[in-house]
Amino acid sequence: MKQRHRIHATFTTALGAGLCLLALSAQAQEAAETVPESNTSLLGLLQQGGWAMFPLGLTALFMFFLIFYCWRETRLGRFVPVPLVQALSEKLRVRDVDAARGLCTSFNSVLSRCLNGALNKARPEKADGNREKIEGSFMDNVEAEDGAIGQWINYLNVVAAVAPMIGLLGTVSGMISAFQTIGQVGMGDPSALAGDIGEALVTTATGLVIGIPAMVAYFIFRNRLNTNILKTIETGGNLIDELTET
Repeated sequence: MKQRHRIHATFTTALGAGLCLLALSAQAQEAAETVPESNTSLLGLLQQGGWAMFPLGLTALFMFFLIFYCWRETRLGRFVPVPLVQALSEKLRVRDVDAARGLCTSFNSVLSRCLNGALNKARPEKADGNREKIEGSFMDNVEAEDGAIGQWINYLNVVAAVAPMIGLLGTVSGMISAFQTIGQVGMGDPSALAGDIGEALVTTATGLVIGIPAMVAYFIFRNRLNTNILKTIETGGNLIDELTET
């Protein structure tokens, strides 16, 4: 009899616990349905960022353009084309300056542009071919080409500095709006501050997302440019040697 009472008490307790769990589950589900879902999509984040996302978007587009342009302009083939070097070596070895200048005109590269101007100073009738003036003109042309290409790479550095600053400006704007909201509704409703704080955080993150790749790209392309400029100087010096050797 006592065992039957214990079984009945255990069954009653288990049934009560089960009913309590069902009730808690129903309440949790009802609470979950009443809480609005946060918009974490890309479009939602862009909208949450506010006005600062427009200049940041333009900055990102400019960064992508600069990366593509600098990648194209800093390829080795744009500096020292192998077919041009071989053909120039043959012409300069026999001091055919006119033919060498014609080859430079037909190729669009840093070496051809620099050497074409320098060969204007060439004097094949002289023993040294007027070497000093050729080298001086060539180096001046190389410096001009370095500056012309390098200015576009420098713009990447500008983007890397400006993008986080725009994000910081958006952060300040969001915090100002948050304090204005506190002044109107007080601290009793933290959800009223969510939009302003979200704007501050999204703009900061976006500025960093743009600025960090721009800075990395700046150093990569700057190193590529320096390497290719040195290669151009070395190759141009060897070609000038072909002309001026006696």
